[in-house]
Amino acid sequence: MINSEETIKRILGECRTIAVVGLSSNPMRPSNGVSSFMQEKGYEVIPVNPYETEVLGEKAYPNLSEVNREIELVDIFRRSEFAGDAVDQAIAIGAKAVWLQEGVIDKAAAKRAEDAGLLVVMNRCWLKEFYRYGK
Repeated sequence: MINSEETIKRILGECRTIAVVGLSSNPMRPSNGVSSFMQEKGYEVIPVNPYETEVLGEKAYPNLSEVNREIELVDIFRRSEFAGDAVDQAIAIGAKAVWLQEGVIDKAAAKRAEDAGLLVVMNRCWLKEFYRYGK
């Protein structure tokens, strides 16, 4: 179920490899701060941004299909109108879950992901939820 406490806890506990779509090298951007925190907590962060070559010491990829390893969670830091494309890519690569960050809302895309069997969180901040439910 989208945004359920159980879903959030499962994602935080089970999804250790996270592709962050829209991850910026600018330390003032929320994507950078949240992703840096993820790394500090032991998660593997994979930057996905066609305008970056490296972020937080990791090679950046232009899109999810270019990533050459398994991705468990796709965390989306894009405007709502672009979130659906990232969700569709997450479904296509066989990700376990998608997380649309706080302020990112695409109900149709979230439903497509849920219907495809992915765990789904929408309009929530990964960092805030980690403090609420994480370890």
